[in-house]
Amino acid sequence: MLGTSDVAAAQRASTERLRLRVDTAQAAAVLTMLEARQAGQEPSQAGWNHLFATEGYVRLEARERGMRRAFTDSAFKAFVLSDTLRARAGALRQALTEWGRADLDAAAARALAYLPHGARLAATIYIVIKPQTNSFVWDLSTNPAVFLYLDPNVPAPKLENTMAHELHHIGLGANDAHADSLVQAMPDSVQLAATWIGAFGEGFAMLAAAGGTDVHPHAVSDEDERRRWDQDVARFNDDLRTLDEFFLNIIAGRFLSPDSVRSVAATYYGTQGPWYTVGWRMAAVIEEQLGRAELIRCLTDPSRLLRSYNEAARRHNRSAPDTLVAWSNELVAALEPLPAPASPG
Repeated sequence: MLGTSDVAAAQRASTERLRLRVDTAQAAAVLTMLEARQAGQEPSQAGWNHLFATEGYVRLEARERGMRRAFTDSAFKAFVLSDTLRARAGALRQALTEWGRADLDAAAARALAYLPHGARLAATIYIVIKPQTNSFVWDLSTNPAVFLYLDPNVPAPKLENTMAHELHHIGLGANDAHADSLVQAMPDSVQLAATWIGAFGEGFAMLAAAGGTDVHPHAVSDEDERRRWDQDVARFNDDLRTLDEFFLNIIAGRFLSPDSVRSVAATYYGTQGPWYTVGWRMAAVIEEQLGRAELIRCLTDPSRLLRSYNEAARRHNRSAPDTLVAWSNELVAALEPLPAPASPG
């Protein structure tokens, strides 16, 4: 279990494959200020100093600035002192307590089940109160972190699902060197497209967090989220064709710069757009038709992912009532690695 503390909660889930630490110090510091204000007291300078020195706040600030987003102590003060946040103090405190019942080990086990044999999960999980309502991973290569936005509307089962999703990103990120080596073996004109195929990791994480192909990715979500997901997944064939064209346009040099590629790619995230839905459907079909071991081999190999999906789709289409489209032969061929140089004679 996570465990909580009014001051700074941290617990380690230590097994052979896990080195996970939960840190709620930033959220606890904000809550102390909110509850003081409810009692008619204004936060002290010492209180502000404590908040701004918490590891969660320091790393959140570094992340936002690294993303070129405005983030200042004065703006965060205004957020903490807002009447809107003060009114939510009770709900936030209750949420922090309830989140302490979430099973971190179970979430990690789901992630590990969809990662290569011997994969390890090492990260700090920060539960934070902040203006933006998103949760995310950061600094995967040096000091992996998961930031979870404290949301009173998220019960423990949904939290476990989110943790499993983010921890799968952590575990997959640990294999970046392998993925990079495969991409670097491709022609220069193809490498950027191959790198963006990695965005399907969002869909892989959806499958891992659910726990299998027979579990709805939003089994623990509300009805609106499930409905939106089902509507988006129903556009799978159209979205796959759109992404096929996107990758081919990158390879053909039709974008002015990597920034323009990034701008278009960002539109495929959405709330849970094609990077999620197409990635999930591909992963599920590969597991169903070719087995989980083959899916795991595909996770860090963009060329193998597309080839294996096409084979899985062919098998699926032989007996299933729906027909899945395939990646174009042109794209699959373009992603093939360059032949190894001949050995000196």
